[in-house]
Amino acid sequence: MSQEPAEPAQVFRALGDPIRLSIVRQIAASQELACSALEDTLPVSKPTISYHTKILRQAGIIEVRKNGRNFFYTLRGETLDGLIGELQSLAPGPRPVTETPPSRRSKRAKPAAAAEKPLKLASGDDGARPTTPLLTW
Repeated sequence: MSQEPAEPAQVFRALGDPIRLSIVRQIAASQELACSALEDTLPVSKPTISYHTKILRQAGIIEVRKNGRNFFYTLRGETLDGLIGELQSLAPGPRPVTETPPSRRSKRAKPAAAAEKPLKLASGDDGARPTTPLLTW
């Protein structure tokens, strides 16, 4: 039974708990994980595992498959991919810095000779400008 992905805030809340994050990491390490494997690796009771997996399922992070009396969990990649896309849309891509922004410049004017000095490389070689641009977000 597939469901619509949850809102990013709900997914972040679900992943914010250390036990739930551990469950997601364990499921990610395998294609499908049996509930009994979680019982062996988590320091909580079976009802607590059930509670945490319910929250992960409601957030659209995992799918649950029942086979007889056993439950098996798999990750829903589309939910996690959507979350990554949301995060990438918040941060602009890196851009090279060519000069100091006006807000960070010193209030005092520098002498013209000091302003024209080339930057020195860390190794102290020939005084040429570094060729690698500084990337910022």
